[in-house]
Amino acid sequence: MTGSEAAPTRIDTSRPHPARVYDWWLGGKDNYPVDEELARRILASDGTAVRGARANRRFMHRATRTAAEAGIRQFLDIGTGIPTEPNLHQVAQSVAADAKVVYADNDPIVLRHAEALLHGAPEGSTEYVHADVRDPDTILRLAGETLDFTQPVALSLVALTHYLGDDTDGDDVYGLLKRYVDVLVPGSYLTLSQVTPDLSPEAIAKAAEHFRRSGTPFFPRSLTEFSRFFDGLELLGPGVIAVYGWRPEPEDVAAQAEGIVPVYGGVARKV
Repeated sequence: MTGSEAAPTRIDTSRPHPARVYDWWLGGKDNYPVDEELARRILASDGTAVRGARANRRFMHRATRTAAEAGIRQFLDIGTGIPTEPNLHQVAQSVAADAKVVYADNDPIVLRHAEALLHGAPEGSTEYVHADVRDPDTILRLAGETLDFTQPVALSLVALTHYLGDDTDGDDVYGLLKRYVDVLVPGSYLTLSQVTPDLSPEAIAKAAEHFRRSGTPFFPRSLTEFSRFFDGLELLGPGVIAVYGWRPEPEDVAAQAEGIVPVYGGVARKV
């Protein structure tokens, strides 16, 4: 298993973790009372949380399939989260069995489940790197043991950037994303999704406060702020849009009747 030999295995059950909160919203079982408590508090303030998590997951499936159908055979997924089938490698390898996939995450519970992530098509390759998105040198070095960065790669950070701040918050999320994108060759893809206050400002403000009180930084972004991540890249149609509207399938069209989803998504190509 790539890069996990020295990874920590202690799971802190005293504080909620975003991956486990997300798992609870998706109906998973890999979470703890502290995660469920926060997930319920946020859901009470923001009734879109569960359908947003589900719509975001379906967006990831469609974006991955789009890249694979365009000929991409290498995928780097950062902020993987707890496995929920179908996982990204299953989508990619259903299109191209020889696709290579590297997952990266920093939550020990994801490490515990990494074996489930590694069961892909025998023709392809699926690996896991235990590292933080803020450490691009480590992620790219270890991912490079599986992926060939002289060839196009589909990079995805799905529902991750809203946990990263900007210069005023001690992070530099735009600079961080640029470090990853800069190593990609032309023809590579970037898939992102991000919570926004634009579509449900009061509910998202309350959800953000719940996250911050729990010790988890949370930074919803406007359309303009989110679109900035794609500067210098060629956006695929329909551009930056609420996730259930990005190349929707019948299930997504039906889900829109349930109400808004305050999560933007976009896919771009490096030219």
